[in-house]
Amino acid sequence: MQNNHIILIFFLLLVSSNLPSMNLDQLQLDQGFKISIYAQDLDSPRQMAEGKNGTIFVAERGGQILALIDADQNGQIDSKVIVARDLTLSTGLSLFEGNLYFSEVSKIWRIDNMEDWLKKPREANELPEKNLVIDGLPEDTWHGWKWLQHDQQGRLYFNVGAPCNICLSENQQFASILRIENGLIEHVARGVRNSVGFDFHPQTKKLFFTDNGRDWLGDNEPSCELNRVDTDGQFFGYPYKHALNISDPEFGNLNSGYDFVDPILELGAHVAPTGVSFHKGEMFPEQMRNNLFIALHGSWNRSEKVGYKLLRVALDEKGEVISAQDFITGWLKNGKISGRPSAPLFRNDGSLLLSDDKANVIYLVTYKG
Repeated sequence: MQNNHIILIFFLLLVSSNLPSMNLDQLQLDQGFKISIYAQDLDSPRQMAEGKNGTIFVAERGGQILALIDADQNGQIDSKVIVARDLTLSTGLSLFEGNLYFSEVSKIWRIDNMEDWLKKPREANELPEKNLVIDGLPEDTWHGWKWLQHDQQGRLYFNVGAPCNICLSENQQFASILRIENGLIEHVARGVRNSVGFDFHPQTKKLFFTDNGRDWLGDNEPSCELNRVDTDGQFFGYPYKHALNISDPEFGNLNSGYDFVDPILELGAHVAPTGVSFHKGEMFPEQMRNNLFIALHGSWNRSEKVGYKLLRVALDEKGEVISAQDFITGWLKNGKISGRPSAPLFRNDGSLLLSDDKANVIYLVTYKG
């Protein structure tokens, strides 16, 4: 009888370890939307990308790149395949023409024909060959994590955050969004303190990006930002000016030599925007077409916590903000945190994936009106 009890306890522990680590009932969505757990037991998942065969690739901040496979297409993954490991702050990835690009703090790598490799027989723990795309980026880990995105021409965009809360640096790669073209690094946006989320508008193809505001100016300022790049090389204020009208107390009186571009939307102080994704596909309601979805990762040093939600921003034909409203809330309740949304991704079928690097899961959001 005692042995049976031991077996039962072991079974219950095994089953419970495979259950979602949070209560989905506490999350609030509009009527008609359903949220479920797509993948769990991850290690700080951040940016994701989808292959042509439906494989989801996810960058884990803990140092791995995974391929997630839902073979029976039931909305829950059946297997995880490690395609790269032992990386430093591996948060960003992007797929282009079947090749998978992923980041470390000072490097970007590429695995060619990624989904083809997954189909081939392989030894246990075998990894695909990775090729170095770029090396020698700044090694500072403060705001050193990356977001990667290709445009239609195949040019790779990435960010280099400021190596501090607030400072000036001689290295012009800091506080920027950059692009690789023909082996050269070009500036797309300057004066960007820490953007870990950007995407191209499905129609205008303009780049929209979030930026995290500086700390230690109080609970309510400066605001984090949503910005739009209209011309390559525009300057967005850091470290001289923050949000719409906050002059920095240390650097605000200096002559930057640049014209400042204001954000198109203030997101709120300390909400910590991370990943973004434009709505694509046919599943969600028509009024959400081409809306931008922004993960607000949540505050870490505010007296009352804010953020911890997924925001939906509607834009007009000129790329100006029409409205901004909560899309998913509930990770913050009575000052307690159950999750931190980190990056949304719209799949080819129109459904939405959302990574959470506190609960260590990926959610699946579907709609049936």
